[in-house]
Amino acid sequence: MKGSARNLRAVLCGYYGEHNLGDDALLQVLLAEMPSTWRPVVTANDQERVKQQHPHVSTVDRRSLLKTAQAIVQSDALVLGGGSLLQDSTSFKSLLYYLLLIGLARTLGRPVILWGQGLGPLTHSISRTLVRVVLPKVQAIGWRDADSLALAERWNIRVPNVMAADPVWSYPQCSWQGTTCSDKQRRGVVVCWRPTTLLDSKGWKSLLRVVSVVAQQHNLPVTWLAFHQHQDQGLPNHLDQQDLMPNGLMERSSFLVASSLKQVMDVFSCAQLVLPMRLHALILAQLSGAPCVAFSYDPKVSAAAAMAQATCFELAALPRVNKMIEACTTQVNKPASLDAVAGLKADALRHGLLLREHLKVPAR
Repeated sequence: MKGSARNLRAVLCGYYGEHNLGDDALLQVLLAEMPSTWRPVVTANDQERVKQQHPHVSTVDRRSLLKTAQAIVQSDALVLGGGSLLQDSTSFKSLLYYLLLIGLARTLGRPVILWGQGLGPLTHSISRTLVRVVLPKVQAIGWRDADSLALAERWNIRVPNVMAADPVWSYPQCSWQGTTCSDKQRRGVVVCWRPTTLLDSKGWKSLLRVVSVVAQQHNLPVTWLAFHQHQDQGLPNHLDQQDLMPNGLMERSSFLVASSLKQVMDVFSCAQLVLPMRLHALILAQLSGAPCVAFSYDPKVSAAAAMAQATCFELAALPRVNKMIEACTTQVNKPASLDAVAGLKADALRHGLLLREHLKVPAR
């Protein structure tokens, strides 16, 4: 065996170091659930950022297949950590990258564990064929949603597996301070939106009208929180340049690219209403106890909102503006359901149990 009992190396492979706060949260939870006898080697784009956040880990360039493969050769296990890595909607090349890493690890006799994973979308027949060939070779799978589990079962993938709430529900909670925050601290309506092809100019105008009216009615500031720095940061200016912003909304707005998860939780804890689109923005808002109305661009978002008993509207079928304004107004200063969040936190812990049960090294 290459690693000693106290020096086992596990490559943690995911969308890390890409300035996406949701993936930062996934990595933090995964590292907390790793057995103490394992040394994590994290695949990351911005390696310095990951090392600053987690000084005890080693990193490897996730955008270099060769370097990542070399790390696996020198490791004792591979963990695909969180998100939907086995999909081809990003690109077929991305899917092939992860499948090659799984294949390499299994050829070398290393255990492979899928932790907190979604499955799909897989739009090409070759993608479905390759995934069906590779999945039976892994040691264990933790699915994060029922649709992924159902697809694996239809494909007759017979490996130890669980289906549990997204691992980020295991992230530490904080107390919502909304009504007690000072005027300087309060964040008002916190908008966590992402670019999406599901909305045309009319759709964006409807959503922006909702934000403007709710903020005016309750005399609240508006905080635009970019959850993915590169994708989300420019959205408000783009909407303004397209002449979609209602009068006065930009003047009422402030803009924030959070540098840490703590900063995100501080923002949410002093929000009077959070309007997330991204899955992990929704989850972290609920963990902060903040009032929330979600806008779903993907079934995973609407499913999480339903489990958390949070109001949610589908971007592909938005209702009338007045209905959305009414729903948002009803939720202002109405904190999240603590009972629902507690249940989801307990359920999400099963991902860690699966990881610790199956993270074993075969004799060599």
